[in-house]
Amino acid sequence: MKQTLLILCLLFFIQFTRAQPIKIMLVTGGHDFDTKEFFELFDAMENVEYKHFEQPKANAVIEKELAKDFDVLVFYDMWETISEREKAAYIKLTKQGKPLLFLHHSIASYQNWPEFEKIVGGKYFEKGENVPPELISTYDHDNWVYSTVETYTPVTKGLHNLRFFDEVYGNVRVADNVIPLLKTNHPKSMEIIAWEHSYNNSKIIYIQSGHDKRTYEDPDYRKLLQQAIGYLAK
Repeated sequence: MKQTLLILCLLFFIQFTRAQPIKIMLVTGGHDFDTKEFFELFDAMENVEYKHFEQPKANAVIEKELAKDFDVLVFYDMWETISEREKAAYIKLTKQGKPLLFLHHSIASYQNWPEFEKIVGGKYFEKGENVPPELISTYDHDNWVYSTVETYTPVTKGLHNLRFFDEVYGNVRVADNVIPLLKTNHPKSMEIIAWEHSYNNSKIIYIQSGHDKRTYEDPDYRKLLQQAIGYLAK
C-alpha cells in the first residue's frame, strides 16, 4: 500500500512539474522591430509564459532582484545606459545561475561595459571615440543567410540546413571558449552565428538571426528559439 501511494505521488509530481509553463522575462528597448510579429512569435510558443519589460524598466526590475521570479531572461534590447548597481545585479544573477538568452542586436548593448562582452560571449563594436577602425563591426540587411548546425544539442535538435532572409553582422569579436551552434559562410557575416557558453553559474545562448518578421515567422527559427528556451529552463 505504501509503495503504491509513493508511486502515485511521484507520478502526480512529474505531471505537475511538466504542466508548469516556463516563465520568461522578455526584454526590449533601444531598437525598432516588427512589434506585432515579434510578440506573436512568443505567443505561439508551447508551455511558455512571458512578461514584457521595455528598457529602462527592465534594468530597474533586475536591480530590484525581481528577475528571480522568471525561469529564463530573453534579451532583444539594444541599450546603453546602465548604472553600477544594475551592473552588480546582472553579475549577481549569473552567480545565482539564472539562464540568459541574447538575440540579434542585444549583442551591441553596453558598449562601455567590458564585462557585458564576457557575459554574452562576444561583442559588436559600434563606432566610438576610442574604438580603432579595424575593430568596428558591420551590418548588412536583406540577405539570404544559409547556415549549418555545428554542434548538435537540445537547442539544435532536428535542425540541419537553415535559411533565413535576415540581417548579417560582420567583424564581430567572439570569445574562443564558446560552443558554436550554427555557422555560416556568408561573406558579409561573422562565421559563428549562434553559440552557447557559461558565465559564472549561468548558461548563456546567443542567436544572431532575428532582424524582422521574415525571420520571426520562419518555422525553423521558431523551433530554434523554443528549443533554446526549453534547454535553458532545465
